[in-house]
Amino acid sequence: MKLSIVATLYQSENWVAEFCARAGAAAGQFAGDDYEIVLVNDGSPDRSLDVAVQMAAADPHLVVVDLSRNFGHHKAMMTGLAAARGDKVFLVDSDLEEQPEWLSLFAQNMDRDCADVVFGVQGPRKGRAFERLSGRMFYKVFRLLTGIAQPDNIVTARLMSRRYVDALLLHREREVNIGGLWIITGFKQTQLPVQKLSVSPTTYSLSRKISHLVNAVTSFSSVPLAMTFYAGLLISLSAMLFIFFLVGRYFSASAPPDGYTSIVASIWLFSGLIIFFMGVQGIYIAKIFSEVKQRPYTVVRRVYRGGASAGDAL
Repeated sequence: MKLSIVATLYQSENWVAEFCARAGAAAGQFAGDDYEIVLVNDGSPDRSLDVAVQMAAADPHLVVVDLSRNFGHHKAMMTGLAAARGDKVFLVDSDLEEQPEWLSLFAQNMDRDCADVVFGVQGPRKGRAFERLSGRMFYKVFRLLTGIAQPDNIVTARLMSRRYVDALLLHREREVNIGGLWIITGFKQTQLPVQKLSVSPTTYSLSRKISHLVNAVTSFSSVPLAMTFYAGLLISLSAMLFIFFLVGRYFSASAPPDGYTSIVASIWLFSGLIIFFMGVQGIYIAKIFSEVKQRPYTVVRRVYRGGASAGDAL
């Protein structure tokens, strides 16, 4: 098969039909009749699955992968890539903020640069000042703590070669951060400036952004663990120097240390640091706990192909 277009469905009822029509037209121009559109229903609470299945019954190009529950956007994308069979795979969001018509432009750049991946990078982020600021901080902190050169404002849309997709799917960790996996998989990748539309409210709250950052950093870097060691070492050295100062002051000026306020403040400070450091280590231990169980990161309830269904698990 020449081309696979992969997208996820979550609260996509209002635009899944238009997405499939536009994606099908773009795929037809690129691959003729030799293409498929893989839609992964990530436990969407609306009628996204019903609409997609009805369309698949009439369109042999559509493949609908229904997950047993909501597993998250990144895991759903990886599941869709595993189901894709095309020599080229175009990953794009189904909410039409990213346009399916980008396919031809991405393909032109892939041929020109002889690249395995062409991915989109948008300009200024949408939303209010706080949302834009938090987005910039996410990428800066991620690069600082992991050393992975992930570009700012990277979008989902990307055209990938078969060998790159196969290599990407070799990563089987249970706590998936697909943005980092895209980069560390390697191969020749080029970026293309794009402009996303704004047709739906974001589902990423501040708490989800913080959780996403913690998961991203701890999935690719042990720097926070090293930081706890060096912070503990610095605190211990500072305490020893202060003790030497108090002892010297006592013998030189006969001035014994006093003050309950400083003692209580020190206890609170060090207690808080101890709990914080234990929490950082606990996050890593939790990830080890999740990985060693080797549970599948998604469970497929049913796969619909041209009106037929099968209980295939990916």
